[in-house]
Amino acid sequence: MTLTRKHIATYTLLGISALVYLALGYATPRENFTQLLLLTLLAFGIYAYVTNQKLNVWHGIGAGLLFRLLFLFAIPALSDDYFRFVWDGHLLLAGENPYLYLPSQFTGEGAPAIPGLTAELFLQLNSPNYYSLYPPVLQGVFWLAAALSPESLTGSILLMRVIILAAETGSILLLLRLLRRMALPDRYVHLYALNPLVILELSANLHMEALLIFFLLLFLYQLHYQRYLIAAVPFALAVGSKLLPLMFLPVVWRKLGLKRFIGFGVVVGVVLVSLFLPLLSLEVLRNIWQSIDLYFQRFEFNASVYYLFRWLGYRLTGYNQIAVIGPLLSLATFVMILSMAAVKKLGSVRRLAGYMAAALTVYLLLATTVHPWYITTLVALTTLSHFRYAVVWSCLAVFSYSAYRTSAYTENLWLVALEYTLVGLWLVAELYLYRQQKKHANLTRQSVVLPQ
Repeated sequence: MTLTRKHIATYTLLGISALVYLALGYATPRENFTQLLLLTLLAFGIYAYVTNQKLNVWHGIGAGLLFRLLFLFAIPALSDDYFRFVWDGHLLLAGENPYLYLPSQFTGEGAPAIPGLTAELFLQLNSPNYYSLYPPVLQGVFWLAAALSPESLTGSILLMRVIILAAETGSILLLLRLLRRMALPDRYVHLYALNPLVILELSANLHMEALLIFFLLLFLYQLHYQRYLIAAVPFALAVGSKLLPLMFLPVVWRKLGLKRFIGFGVVVGVVLVSLFLPLLSLEVLRNIWQSIDLYFQRFEFNASVYYLFRWLGYRLTGYNQIAVIGPLLSLATFVMILSMAAVKKLGSVRRLAGYMAAALTVYLLLATTVHPWYITTLVALTTLSHFRYAVVWSCLAVFSYSAYRTSAYTENLWLVALEYTLVGLWLVAELYLYRQQKKHANLTRQSVVLPQ
């Protein structure tokens, strides 16, 4: 291959990206929002340029995997969720059920002594008074990390990161194969493989959406070959990683039809029961429901529609109405997803992936809490389409980290408003162009005169 100026510029910029990621992973605390913002925007600027060049698909994939490997020995800087991962893993290693106990129950006089559950680790937990909500697939990862590195927090982080790297590699390869079977350009895989938010939130900051994305893509891949019963296994594992995919069941039903969906549902049910059964009891169900209920009625971060209703609630009643607004928005999400599923039967896996992305978009827009890593699944699903609003959203999500500049965790609502205004405008523009293109295609088909 003859190197042109554009090739040289592209590979030079990829090299600069590597330096940016090193700075983000090893020298940028989340309290330093200015540095985080500038470095992230630089990474996205390079990403925007590179993904619009004719970069060799394997070179782009290789660069994306290399960027992820750069964080191999980094301590997560933008999230402290991993402390709870380690806590749950040590509980499991000691034979205890993490769904049965609050972390606070293992502190103070008379508390049972569990190896690895130290006072130092407890002080790092961001939700010590909530029962664990991480499903059993993730609990298995936590247990493995604790079992292989019982004495070292750094060792546990490294082991979990290796699992995430393996899942990310699988996701990228599955995306490439799906793109080829959907007659979409190979280069679209770079939208996910090189996406800075995906790299930072999953590989660098140890968020387990990496497993969710891998299992969802494997589900779509198996479904493409009409292996309905086999596809049910990765779908169940996706639910066993995060409960989120349950929202996709109505559109999966429309894709499969009733008869096949029943068989699919039976397999999903059997796998989920097998995953949950070792840890399940009535008390566990009560605890999980309590945590879910508290999540929707107390947690709020980087929201859009909810913040508008919250403002209205303050104006009308004088206090935060999240206990009412949160459940109502959840109900609205459910109704809207059901209305999507009311369309005619979904003919292709590409169309199914599009409806899954639409359902997830509705969920995120109506949610009370939207952490940046929640958007990574949407980036993966929209990679299988021509829509790019999720890529724009993935860039603007960095604004939400302005809340961590001080220990008070105060959000800058002007930045939140800017984030959702730009995302909303981009989405509306893309929907308008999509409708115009569809209308033009229909007129073209109608104007064709068939031979007699």
